[in-house]
Amino acid sequence: MDSLFVFIVVGLIITFTFVNGFHDGCNVVATIIASRSMEPENALFWASVSEFIGAIALGTAVAATIGKGIISPRAIEHGSLVSIFLIFSGVFCALSWDIVTWILGLPSSSSHALIGGLVGGGIGAYGLDIINWHTLLFKVILIMFITPIIGMAVGYLLTKISFKLLANCHPRINIVIKKIQFFSMCFLGASHGTNDAQKSMGLIALVLTSYGTLNHFYVPEWIIFSCALAISLGVLSGGWRLIKTIGFKIFNLEPIHSLNSQIAAGSIIYISGLFGSPVSTSQIMSSSIMGVGAAHRFKQVRWQVAKEIFLAWFITIPIVSTATIFLYWALAFFFGLKQTSLYLFFEKIKTCMGLFYGIF
Repeated sequence: MDSLFVFIVVGLIITFTFVNGFHDGCNVVATIIASRSMEPENALFWASVSEFIGAIALGTAVAATIGKGIISPRAIEHGSLVSIFLIFSGVFCALSWDIVTWILGLPSSSSHALIGGLVGGGIGAYGLDIINWHTLLFKVILIMFITPIIGMAVGYLLTKISFKLLANCHPRINIVIKKIQFFSMCFLGASHGTNDAQKSMGLIALVLTSYGTLNHFYVPEWIIFSCALAISLGVLSGGWRLIKTIGFKIFNLEPIHSLNSQIAAGSIIYISGLFGSPVSTSQIMSSSIMGVGAAHRFKQVRWQVAKEIFLAWFITIPIVSTATIFLYWALAFFFGLKQTSLYLFFEKIKTCMGLFYGIF
């Protein structure tokens, strides 16, 4: 029975990885399509290839952060359904949030959703003490809020510099820029692939470690390949609703804007991955587009759309965390598990009441 639960959770994580591909992966191709630099079908194909290569070739530092850095290792008990349900609840709620925001065409962050799910699952099972708050705050949340600001600044500076350098060039320079974008898009795709696929790799490794299939936490090659394939197929399927939002609704992009936003976003995502920090591609790509737009003409940026995107970023972690807590409690109640923070809370009250009556 336990092995069936493990199989279901691993399948759910692979599904989340696929959805992440067309949900966040659309950011990789949105600008190159919007600037009319590449046909959508070609862009999606090469982006998916880049995602696959990045996921299998650029390390597993982010996977280690997700698998060991957010929830304390003492929460992972060999053969325990608690660990399995904890992860299932977090991934299920993150996946549900991704689907809802995709239907609404709102580029929320899959990374925020997944981290919110892990935090909610940990709190639902063990309480606040099980979360590695130092790692969560300084290596995850702080980086997630800083990187969009950096993305906006880098996009702004690159655009200002490129305008100076290309001021006297013939309009046919756009032909060259469109060709260069192929490489910048592939770089962005590889950066996104390694950062986002690794999050799922870390979760699967965590599930197998908790079940006892792995005797210690590491990421086997079959997990790397499976997550790389899932995210690349997700990108290939094309998240058109979000492509329209990212590529067309924030700013009217020309080839030079697309190139600068891709370079800015790809560099930040890649560097963050080297340090094991899980970042949000949708955050960084959106802010980079805002930066290049502001550098060209501030008033032409549709700041109302940007406001809606920012709001989605801020509410994702609290909403997914809260939903995960209640889902875990429901599963624990249904399967008769006493390892919940709610149960522990009432046990403490009973203990305190016993001490109170003992004194008086």
